[in-house]
Amino acid sequence: MSEVAVSPRRSHRMPIWKAFTQPAAWTMFFFGISSGLPFLLVSGTLAYWLHARGIELKDITMIASASLAYEFKFVWAPLLDHWRLPGFSRMGQRRGWLLLGQCGIIGGMLAMAALTPGSLGAFIAVTLCVAFFGATQDSAIDAYRIEIAPPEAQGPLVTTYVLGYRIGWILSGGIALVMADHMSWSVVYVAMAACMAIPVIANFVAKEPQVHRLRARQWTEAMREGVVEPFVEFFRRYGWLLALVTLLFILLFKIPEQATIGGIVSPFYRDMGFSRTAIGTITKGYGVLMGIAGVFVGGIAVERFGVRRSLLAGIVLCGCSNFLYLWLIGNQGNLAVLTGVISGLNFTLGFLGPPAVAFLSSLVNVRHTATQYALLSSLVNLPGKLLGFFAGGIVMATSYGFYFALTVVAVLPAVLLFLWLEPRLRAHSASVQANGGA
Repeated sequence: MSEVAVSPRRSHRMPIWKAFTQPAAWTMFFFGISSGLPFLLVSGTLAYWLHARGIELKDITMIASASLAYEFKFVWAPLLDHWRLPGFSRMGQRRGWLLLGQCGIIGGMLAMAALTPGSLGAFIAVTLCVAFFGATQDSAIDAYRIEIAPPEAQGPLVTTYVLGYRIGWILSGGIALVMADHMSWSVVYVAMAACMAIPVIANFVAKEPQVHRLRARQWTEAMREGVVEPFVEFFRRYGWLLALVTLLFILLFKIPEQATIGGIVSPFYRDMGFSRTAIGTITKGYGVLMGIAGVFVGGIAVERFGVRRSLLAGIVLCGCSNFLYLWLIGNQGNLAVLTGVISGLNFTLGFLGPPAVAFLSSLVNVRHTATQYALLSSLVNLPGKLLGFFAGGIVMATSYGFYFALTVVAVLPAVLLFLWLEPRLRAHSASVQANGGA
C-alpha cells in the first residue's frame, strides 16, 4: 500500500506578530486571493451580468450556480493526491496542480469575456470550466496549507488565507461592479483575469511542502489508495456513528451562508432599488472590510476559546444574521440600512471562517489531505448551494422574505447536532493523544 511520510515540522508557538508575517502566511494570503477571485465571477458577480442582459431570475440562479462544481471537487481530488501532472509536476505535487488550476481560470475568464451571454450555450460551458478549475485550485491550496504546517500552527495560515480570499472578493465583487457601471462586462472579466497574475507569481515563488510520497506499483493499488482508502479511513478512525453524525453536522451548519452568496442576492439588491455602484461599494467594498474584521475576531476567538466553542458561536451568529435581509425589504433604497445590514452579515460571515476551516482541517488525515478535505469542504457547502440553485423559483413562488427566513431554519438542527457531537469528538481526540496519536 502506498503511504505518505511527512517530514518533521516545527510545532513550537511563535509570537503572534511573527506567526502572521512568516513566509507561509504571506503565501497563504496570495493563495487566498487566487481562491476568492474566480468564485464570484461564476456566481454572484456573474448574476449581475446576466441580470443586465434581461435573463429571467430562475435562469440566473441556475446559471450562477456553476459554483456547484466546487461541491463536487472530491470526485477528482484523489488525482491531486496521487497523480503527477506531466510538465506541471516540476513545481511539485501541490504547486503543479495549483498552476494548472490558475491557468485554466485565466483562460476560462478570457473566453467568457470573448463569448458574452449572447452566445449563451458556449458561455455556460466556459463558465463551468472556470468553476471546475477554480475548484481544482482550491483543493490544491487546502492540501498545501494542511501539509505546510502542523495543526497547532494552522491558525495564522487560515486567517491570512481567509484575508486573501476576502481581498479576492473585493476585486471580483466590489471593484468589478463599479467597473461594470463604466465599461463593458467583457473588459471587466479581462481585467479580473489579469489580476490572477499576482497569485501565479506567488505560486512560482512558494516552497513545496516537504512530504515524501510513495507511488503505487499497480493500478489496482493506486485505485484503492487514492479512491477507496480516504473514505474508508475516515469511518475507521471515527467509527460509523460518530463519522455519520459528523458528516450530517457538516452538511447543515453552513446552509444559511451558502444559500445566499450565489445568484439570489445580486438581483435582490437590484430589486431593492440600489445601483451597481452602490452595491459594489457597500456590499463588496465596505462589506468585505467588515468581513476581514470578522475574520480577525474569529481567528482571535479560535486562539482564545478554542475551535469548537468559536464554531458554535459563529454558526448561531452567521445563521441568524440572515434575518437582516428582512430589515432591508422594509427599507428599500435606503443606503444607511443597506450599510447596517451588510455590516452584520459580513462580520458574522467572516467570524465563522477561521473556526470552520480549522474544524474541517482537524478532521483530515495528512495521508489523504486533498481528498478528505475536498470531501468535507464540499459537503459543508453543498446543501446551501442546492437551495440556492432553486432560490429564484422559490422567490418567484413566494417572496424574498420567505426565502431568507427559510435559510435560517437549518441553524437549530445544526446546533443540536453540535451539542451531541462536541463532547464525543473531544473524547475521541483525548483517546488518540493518550495512545500516542495512533
